[in-house]
Amino acid sequence: MVTEEFPFDEVTLVFKVLNKAFLLTGLDGLGLQFNVKCDPEKAIELREQYSCVLPGYHMNKKHWNTIVDDGTVTDKQLKDWIDHSYDMVVAGMPKKDQEKLQKKGWKKSTL
Repeated sequence: MVTEEFPFDEVTLVFKVLNKAFLLTGLDGLGLQFNVKCDPEKAIELREQYSCVLPGYHMNKKHWNTIVDDGTVTDKQLKDWIDHSYDMVVAGMPKKDQEKLQKKGWKKSTL
């Protein structure tokens, strides 16, 4: 149920679930960095705990973080943050859309 598109320009790749963005990344940078949605309280905690987690660049800084993959966290942690973003977006969807995704195997993470 995840789609990829370039709604803004040719270098900003956006990943969506049922047409709602949960990850944005630029393809023209020197290194990997991406924006993910995050629970507002957890977003602050992550920014305080990890130097690679910043307020969301060009996003609502209360709900989005920019992650700079500088090698200070594991790939698993990066994937967990992406999964959390996906889960946050799905949790904000109408129940009928959540049920559609559950039938496809979506389960809320425990992050």
